[in-house]
Amino acid sequence: MTGAVETHLDGGEFAEALTSGIHRVIGQQELLNRINVFPVADSDTGTNLSLTLSAALGIVTRPGEKHLGTMLAAIADALLDSARGNSGAIVAQFFQGMSDSAGEITRFTTYTFGKAVTKGSEYAHDALSKPREGTILSVIAAFSDSVWEQVSTERENDFAAVLGKALLRTDEALADTPNQLEVLRKAGVVDAGAKGFAELVAGISEYVDTGTVPPAPDLSLLHDIEPVVDFLEADNVSRYRFCTECIVTGTDIDRRKLRESLAELGDSLVLAGTKRKAKIHIHVDDPNDVFEVARRFGNLGAEKADDMHRQQHSTHEHRRHFAVITDSAADITDDDMERFDIHMVPCRIQFGDRGYLDKVSISTSEFYEELSSNPHHPTTSQPAPGDFRRQFQFLASHFKDVLSINLTGAVSGTYEAARSAADRTSAPGHVSVIDSRNASTGQGQLVVLAARCADAGMSFDATVAAIRSQLPLTQTWGLLNDLHYAVRGGRVPGWVRTVASLLRLTPVIRTTPGGRVALSGFLLGKRNRVRRFARYVARRAPQDRPIDVSIGHAVCEQDAEALEQAMRGALPGIRKMTCTAIGTAIGVHGGPGTLVVSMMPHLSAEDIAGRLD
Repeated sequence: MTGAVETHLDGGEFAEALTSGIHRVIGQQELLNRINVFPVADSDTGTNLSLTLSAALGIVTRPGEKHLGTMLAAIADALLDSARGNSGAIVAQFFQGMSDSAGEITRFTTYTFGKAVTKGSEYAHDALSKPREGTILSVIAAFSDSVWEQVSTERENDFAAVLGKALLRTDEALADTPNQLEVLRKAGVVDAGAKGFAELVAGISEYVDTGTVPPAPDLSLLHDIEPVVDFLEADNVSRYRFCTECIVTGTDIDRRKLRESLAELGDSLVLAGTKRKAKIHIHVDDPNDVFEVARRFGNLGAEKADDMHRQQHSTHEHRRHFAVITDSAADITDDDMERFDIHMVPCRIQFGDRGYLDKVSISTSEFYEELSSNPHHPTTSQPAPGDFRRQFQFLASHFKDVLSINLTGAVSGTYEAARSAADRTSAPGHVSVIDSRNASTGQGQLVVLAARCADAGMSFDATVAAIRSQLPLTQTWGLLNDLHYAVRGGRVPGWVRTVASLLRLTPVIRTTPGGRVALSGFLLGKRNRVRRFARYVARRAPQDRPIDVSIGHAVCEQDAEALEQAMRGALPGIRKMTCTAIGTAIGVHGGPGTLVVSMMPHLSAEDIAGRLD
């Protein structure tokens, strides 16, 4: 916009400039991930900034006239809702400060722009409980200080000149970050968040100077970039496990008390937002502690918790050609989750007005305690597409392929949510989503098989073919100890429970080849139910091939052990047997005492090795 933009930027021009900056950040996503070593080397700063700023991109690229003040307010609100990670939350708070400073103005002069970025810098610094020099905050301060120094004495400067000088100061501050943080110096990199903000400034300056917006980058060309730093830096591994975020809404949030309450729980605390809406970001071991505190200050929403330890492990796993992810409806042993580096997106559980992230902010045993005592029967809901997209974006930034195997689409929208998220993931890797046509331990068996193939070095295409061949052969049965919970949840009419009780019938359910969960039959009476359930399943198992069996239980471990013994006696063809607690997929309808058995044809290590490309 050379010659047109001199001493002011109206809403439309600022939108174009910001679009230019955001495109630059997204184009550097993979590089930012590679140099991310502070505060935790989890290789997601580029992904987090790209996801955060994408929300603003949706606003500034809308057609129609743009009122500057109104647009900035919408940008600040969208960024707060979409903020991911430390840097994303800080950038959201920076724009909140700009918005509050701009108010209802229709255009920026260099002076009002200087006031806005200065307020943005103040807000960004205020967001952190323990601000550190050598981070994105240092670069934000350098940029805003340079702009303000130029415009405070002469209010109507040339925008291109002001931004050009501010960009030089920004780059100097970025280059100085390794001198301020020892972990950056040892790794030989600048701070990733700081570089992301510098790229944003560079893109804005480029538009004001040239009047051109760079095209949205093609991330598909970035597949083969290797990490440039050692992410196993021993002095930079977070002592906390979960990167936890949520939003609190209210009429007068006491941000000081909220910050003080949260600061005791973990580290890397960022509190962004206003008295009406606050975005929390913190690293903790128990995300539910964060959510409990947040509820005391307002209404809780947008809860999420990412396992940083598993993410750090993934960035080092070079022998695997692809990553495997599922949802928490899959029941898998903790050993298999850790050994095969399986990622999981939690479903959501609601007891009355209290919500939880399945297997993250509420454990399986805690779920059954709540199920037994809470007068409100829980409702379960699929993860939002954004929950999938966030993890897809991270994994697809580090692997050429990502395989998501999800709860049967015949009974839940989880598969469709994952598919929708995969379509909207912009990272360089490709995300494929498979409907397991199963649930609980059956879904878990398919997920573990895919992860075993990845661990063995099998190609992505060969693994997908192996999974698809196993889909129709993987079967799951469940023995419901009591229909009480199915009646409470509205799945079964009350009269059915009455009849079953009078006739002393114990229902058996199963997954069908089409993925539905249906009644399979009844066992008469309660005596020896475990042994008779084993025989019931064994009669329907394949007799001509070796099989793998997975047993699940709802807080009835002794019954599960008895079932395991009975299954081994009834089916000599069992090659592998696992046992785990079951979560909400079937447990919410069966309650405590529910038993689950799934089985699939056995694939040995030799079988898998034979398929290696």
